[in-house]
Amino acid sequence: MSVIGKTADAAPTGAREYLTFRLDQEEYGIDILKVQEIRGYEPPTRIANAPDFIKGVVNLRGTIVPIVDMRIKFNCAQADYNSFTVVIILNLRNRVVGIVVDSVSDVMELTPESIRSAPDIESAIDNSCILGLGSVGERMLILLDIEKLMSNVDMGLVTANE
Repeated sequence: MSVIGKTADAAPTGAREYLTFRLDQEEYGIDILKVQEIRGYEPPTRIANAPDFIKGVVNLRGTIVPIVDMRIKFNCAQADYNSFTVVIILNLRNRVVGIVVDSVSDVMELTPESIRSAPDIESAIDNSCILGLGSVGERMLILLDIEKLMSNVDMGLVTANE
């Protein structure tokens, strides 16, 4: 299944659209404009001496794409690969990167008023990579700055000046 980035015209009120996905018991959101497509999980080709969270690479229509397992990166209790496991292919600063998540939920439109700043707490995610907490009804989303997260030095995927 494929998701093509939507145009900004669809959100005249300053609202933005976020692709939501699950990791363990938490729900996250990333800017839909960074998403190139969503694919079913297929085991990547392992790269020697890569960190545990970099599962390897896949060949996506001639482009070699590094695959990052966000469940391992975020220290989730377990990372089972099943029929719901998907890879979100991101286009970040003209670099293509895939992230493995438990499942994709949907696309949600959030207004600036529905986003709160994240509490400053110690976690597996660098606080500067969290845009805030979005709430829609009873759902709480952790909104990630996926570009900043993927360009962190420990990721080694996208350099800040690319």
